[in-house]
Amino acid sequence: MGIKAGVGMGQGDDPYTVGANASQDAVNNLGDKTPDLLIVFASVKYDQQKVVEGARSVAPNALLVGSSTSGEIITSGPVKEHSVAVMAIKSPEIKYSVGVGENIANGPREAGRMAAKKVKEQVQDLKAFMMIPDVLTGNGADIVRGVLDELGPHFPVVGGASGDDFEFKKTYQYVNDKIYSGAVVGLGLSGQFKIGIGVKHGWIPVGEPMTVTKSAGSVIHTINDKPAIKIYEDYFGEAETASLRTETLAKLAITYPLGMKAAGNDELLIRDPLTVDEHGSITCAAEIPEGSEVRLMVGSREDAVKVAKLAAENAVTQLDGSAPKAVVIFNCIARNKLFGDSSGDEIKAIQEAVGHDTPLIGFYTYGEQAPLGGEVKNLEKCNPAFHNETVVICVLAD
Repeated sequence: MGIKAGVGMGQGDDPYTVGANASQDAVNNLGDKTPDLLIVFASVKYDQQKVVEGARSVAPNALLVGSSTSGEIITSGPVKEHSVAVMAIKSPEIKYSVGVGENIANGPREAGRMAAKKVKEQVQDLKAFMMIPDVLTGNGADIVRGVLDELGPHFPVVGGASGDDFEFKKTYQYVNDKIYSGAVVGLGLSGQFKIGIGVKHGWIPVGEPMTVTKSAGSVIHTINDKPAIKIYEDYFGEAETASLRTETLAKLAITYPLGMKAAGNDELLIRDPLTVDEHGSITCAAEIPEGSEVRLMVGSREDAVKVAKLAAENAVTQLDGSAPKAVVIFNCIARNKLFGDSSGDEIKAIQEAVGHDTPLIGFYTYGEQAPLGGEVKNLEKCNPAFHNETVVICVLAD
């Protein structure tokens, strides 16, 4: 028996019941009452503890990992209203281990390292690492670095940052019965299975390349020796940009992120602007180092659909002819906003490559983690990074 997976979704007002219904549907679709793993993604509309308790009531012996989201995705496509989505997985060949790194605010790199260390200590043949970090409390790129400090610079890492329905206030991570916030959850996968990862964004650069002349961590102070916000003022006009100083830059500029060159990547690496201060310095979801060449980027629905299919095809190619058995998507909230009511088009494009009936779960994130170009076959070229505004597709097969 190979990998089997089932997906369920629940909606309603009572969080325990919604969690239980989603989990029961997943188990029913799995065709086995004793799954090894439950992946749970839920809207922050619901009491997170009760959602998890409801989900676990159906399969109390399964390992549960999960996250709050900014929108859930299931096999039938993006869920239009608040929901709880669950994937149940059963396989005699895959072994799971879990680790949590807490207090990201006090040290994101150490939190990432600790999650990976706890996972690594439990197994001998770790093959892949799936992570769910909180990036509202610390630099997402540093969390990834911490994971790689422990697992090695070319270890296959994939994941997505927790969301909170586009509020940017507080996110949650789950392991079994426990709810965390400000933490990174790591799921280790070991055993006999195949994994494929697809990574693309499709954002298009506009304007001339510029240079980050002063930055510290995730804060860009100057670009071309001028306040960082000027890259937006020059494009939108100062009058339009004035509102960015009083409203959340993340919401207003989400379809106009920054892109920077990254060695080994055929696309510019995206960085989301989050806030701007009174001096015109921009805080991003992850750092852009001094000296980096940056461009203003713009989203295109047509290109975003095309690259999503390409990413999925790349992931399937890595399976060496095996059929996809389970798909987990980490998809940036910016892409959901770009597509609006047409967000299902992107998921359908992905399913053209992975199979329309292959069990699929995912969520809209505040950042994604994956190797540049999705490379996992040639480990010497597997270079995990923190991404923004990108679709990451993880495919499992026998």
